[in-house]
Amino acid sequence: MTEFVDIAPMIAALAVAGAVAGLLAGLFGIGGGAILVPVFFQVFGLLGVDEAVRMHLSVGTSLAVIVPTSVRSFVSHRARGAVDMHLLRSYALAVPAGVLVAALVFASISSGGLRMVFAVLALLVGLKLLFGRQSWRLADDLPGRGGRFAAGAVIGFLSTLMGIGGGVLNNTFMTLCGRPIHQAVATSAGVGVLISVPGLAGAIWAGWAVPGLPFVSTGYVNWIAVAIIIPVTLAAAPIGVRAAHRLGKRQLELAFGLFMLVVSARFMASVVAG
Repeated sequence: MTEFVDIAPMIAALAVAGAVAGLLAGLFGIGGGAILVPVFFQVFGLLGVDEAVRMHLSVGTSLAVIVPTSVRSFVSHRARGAVDMHLLRSYALAVPAGVLVAALVFASISSGGLRMVFAVLALLVGLKLLFGRQSWRLADDLPGRGGRFAAGAVIGFLSTLMGIGGGVLNNTFMTLCGRPIHQAVATSAGVGVLISVPGLAGAIWAGWAVPGLPFVSTGYVNWIAVAIIIPVTLAAAPIGVRAAHRLGKRQLELAFGLFMLVVSARFMASVVAG
């Protein structure tokens, strides 16, 4: 009974994180990894996971959770006819190519290096959410085939290293190129599928036979955490989708932006301290 009481707060924290991640997946077209990675990092730390593998395990486990979340969100958005399937098809090779390169980096980068990557990108995302304007434009429409391939590869690469589904980055790309936010959100759910499936395979490969991983882990994926969070995220994602088609999201963007700044500062501090 004592052991259950000790672990109960961790299970509760994972369940709450899963609910928030699922809502964000539907609302913003993201896989929820921006929430899950820092939560996993803290929970695995409480469980005594080796510092050398904790961030890698957090990213890999996040990618595993994003697979069903992104699929559920994508199916829901596509049923509403909101997904830009032409853009998604142009990403079909580009995004997995970026994921593949990220997996190679993931296998060799240090824990501190991976935390710094997450911190810098979280800082940029947070600033964009806080200070970005819908009127900002780089172009009136999406670029041609070469530009889309380059964008997809970069989105796949950076998102995999962060353990996120690519929604924040793809939303930014599409809206800066003149596409409406609702279409960007819906399409980003499909991008999450293109990232998370090969990203999961890459995380397992990169962490195969690495020492110091906790019980029931395959490579850099812990299946206990996945089993706790996935049912909650699957239940919450459709709620986020419905909200995305009815609500203005500025207050949520501000809250999420502030959260990303706090996470960025936390990871930067851990690198400096350690």
